[in-house]
Amino acid sequence: MGITNAGKAEMSNLFGDVDSPTAFTYLALGSGSTAFAVTQTALVTEITGNGLARTATSVAITQETTTVTDDTTQFVKTWTASGTETVREAGIFNASSGGDMAARKVLDTAQALVSGNTFTWTHSVIFA
Repeated sequence: MGITNAGKAEMSNLFGDVDSPTAFTYLALGSGSTAFAVTQTALVTEITGNGLARTATSVAITQETTTVTDDTTQFVKTWTASGTETVREAGIFNASSGGDMAARKVLDTAQALVSGNTFTWTHSVIFA
């Protein structure tokens, strides 16, 4: 997983409460396999249907301990596919559409899903 430039800027805004910052509470899946770059502002090919669309995860965001108490923010979401899709990437956003992408991960192995399959994504951001 990599943190984007836009994500770093918005996290700085959140830290200092500058420029009306918006918290990152949405997870999205995509089918793009392009390597991560800090300049990316969106998933390469975001999935918008078949039960796998971007969704709020505010009830599944927790603080965890990696090195020191509460130094990790963990996002967890389970989607249930209602059609056929291949998941290759995931990202953290601060809006239900558009918005800033804080982080993006390209999966090592594509996940082919059919209707009824579930896909659980756990995304941890460690502040080290």
